[in-house]
Amino acid sequence: MKPTLDPEIHARRRRRLMRRIGKTGIAILPTAPVCYRNRDADYPYRPDSDFYYLTGFPEPEACLVMVPGHPEGEVWLFVRPRDPEQETWTGRRAGVEGALRDYGADVAHPINELDQRMPELLSHRRRVYFPLGRDPAFDRRVGEWLNQLRAKTRSGVHVPTEFVALDHLIHEQRLIKGREELRLMKQAAEISMEAHRRAMRACQPGMMEYQLEAEYLHTFRRHGAVPAYNTIVAGGANACILHYTNNDQPLQAGDLVLIDAGAEYGLYAADITRTFPVDGRFRPAQREIYQLVLEAQRAAIAAVRPGNPWNAPHEAAVHVLTEGLVAIGLLEGEVEALIADQAYRRFYMHRTGHWLGMDVHDVGEYKEGDDWRTLKPGMVLTVEPGLYLGEERDIPRRYRGIGVRIEDDVVVTRDGCRVLTEALPKTIDDIEALMAS
Repeated sequence: MKPTLDPEIHARRRRRLMRRIGKTGIAILPTAPVCYRNRDADYPYRPDSDFYYLTGFPEPEACLVMVPGHPEGEVWLFVRPRDPEQETWTGRRAGVEGALRDYGADVAHPINELDQRMPELLSHRRRVYFPLGRDPAFDRRVGEWLNQLRAKTRSGVHVPTEFVALDHLIHEQRLIKGREELRLMKQAAEISMEAHRRAMRACQPGMMEYQLEAEYLHTFRRHGAVPAYNTIVAGGANACILHYTNNDQPLQAGDLVLIDAGAEYGLYAADITRTFPVDGRFRPAQREIYQLVLEAQRAAIAAVRPGNPWNAPHEAAVHVLTEGLVAIGLLEGEVEALIADQAYRRFYMHRTGHWLGMDVHDVGEYKEGDDWRTLKPGMVLTVEPGLYLGEERDIPRRYRGIGVRIEDDVVVTRDGCRVLTEALPKTIDDIEALMAS
């Protein structure tokens, strides 16, 4: 994997973070470990999002240390050294030289020197910023470095006295996306939309869910992307299982199929859901439910604008859905009272969106204190209302087993919002026309 952003972008991020850390602080951030699928077969490697955000460094067994004001340099990278024999088996490494040349390190050392050098870097620092609690083994390692310093206090060595979770500072930076990040997210969205169109055209009764999933995998890999998360292909009543990923059932004529699938491109994710008829034509009851969800999504997207609270899109969607559920007889009572009692949650049990970025459920707080945080330009979120009508006997037969979700990726702009995935058909007429083409 090559860097997908200019190294200066990562450098600017580090400088901004180091201003928050200050001259008395030190930040330590390891990347993600290699994960094994079984025995000696490992999953394709993906670096830790926070680590990559600050470095662009794609390899495992690496650690970033930021030491503001240090005379030797402020940015230290510990990486795997070059090893011709190992590189024959597993691919080229950047090595210490590459960390200095290509990834903006002021100082670089082999990763096996981390334990040796960290006590000295920690000495005379008051605050230690690191991802507390994320990896118990790494927490213990930091503790061992500090214990080495404590053993030398009589010789005048100072030991840090404050420990601060680094995650929060990085995540607040990551929440507001820059122009270059939005470019990658738009590309991820374009690849994902192409995959959804391909699946709609390919879908026919008798296919297996996994065969439809294959259309997405083909498109993602053809464009140098990977799935951003496990693809959901849920035919019929399987759509009422929110995180259904078995994808092993046949698709039946007369059913809907709900597909939640997005590409990750340059380590930035798209997240799209479309629901469409397996045989290309919506039945009357399916039209009712689908149109209701679509109207709820439109209301929610209209509520995405700077100055609005995070919860405004959810409240807008809930209001439309509750009104609609009353109109078709699935709920009884006054709309506002039903909302207050959360009666809609039987049929709509999740929230209307989440942050989107390097992680599908991206980082960033949803509240500031007790209040929902205010939407600001550069934030990216999904808008994904749905209705899930199970097969219980008290649900009218015509609605049983219908699950519908419609999800798009939305950027908050200065004067409203921009839907990155707007070009993907989602009206009933447009979906039917695409499937017939």
